[in-house]
Amino acid sequence: MHTAEQTCQGFLDALASKAPVPGGGGASALVGALGAALCTMVGNYTVGKKKYAEVEEDVKALMAKAEDICARLLALVDADAEAFEPLSKAYAIPKDDPNREAVMEQCLRDAAATPMEILRLSCQAIDLHREMLDKGSVMMLSDVGTGVIFCQSALYGAALNVRVNTKSMTDRTFAKAMDEETDALVEQYGTIARQVYNVVLGRLA
Repeated sequence: MHTAEQTCQGFLDALASKAPVPGGGGASALVGALGAALCTMVGNYTVGKKKYAEVEEDVKALMAKAEDICARLLALVDADAEAFEPLSKAYAIPKDDPNREAVMEQCLRDAAATPMEILRLSCQAIDLHREMLDKGSVMMLSDVGTGVIFCQSALYGAALNVRVNTKSMTDRTFAKAMDEETDALVEQYGTIARQVYNVVLGRLA
């Protein structure tokens, strides 16, 4: 069943079970989607208010981007599970099979590609919260802070799921390039998310 068609309890039961999917990658995508949805929520409480008329069009643009990111992240919950299945089967290929290494390598690349996309989208969502922090309703500050931390968690979780796959790749040049992009984005956007969160804390003090 697609994630979008499941109940929250159904997804949590599947996540908690011994089934190989969903796992950390899918959970990261769902947490990121929740973070993006909170950005849209803040916008909905801002648009139409006279106090924010000057930034209304900017806020609407942020909302549209957040809705797109949310939908894409939700789809990636299932994509992550779909990418893992071939990899789990590849591990069962006999070690003396001459095709095993090539099959494994491609499966590892496919399995790493989905969390990399989750990571990149989480970065985009963090950027949206950074802008919404100053343009959204001041009544929704705590939701900006909550949303950006959800996106930060998705960022970190996705990074780990990239790393677990690149670690086993035989093409170390490809793996290194992927690791370096991952590390750079985690450093940059992890810092931005913490800055937004700290500003929210300061304004709520």
